[in-house]
Amino acid sequence: MVNVPGIADADLEPEPLDPEQVVSGEPMVTGKVLWESPDGRQIRGIWQITPGVVTDTEANELFVVVSGRATIEVEGGQVLEVGPGDACILREGDRTQWTVHETLRKAYHISL
Repeated sequence: MVNVPGIADADLEPEPLDPEQVVSGEPMVTGKVLWESPDGRQIRGIWQITPGVVTDTEANELFVVVSGRATIEVEGGQVLEVGPGDACILREGDRTQWTVHETLRKAYHISL
């Protein structure tokens, strides 16, 4: 069993964004890996981003928003409005644009 900190107030480490991902604003990303499988193909953790607009190419991920709000536009697909308590599944290779309206914190599970 792994001791999991309170997600809402866990201390997170800086995870610098690639400047090419930033569309507007000055978003800052922090996170914490809580568990990783021995082969590195499964990762569980906490991730946070401050307001701004960024692009990303997704992994297979399930996440639940703990706090904050964002609009996630999937290229050629849906537009997702996410906020506290919302669960979201992203597919590997999806190209997305995240418009973060309020600092967003999520708990996630990624399968590589």
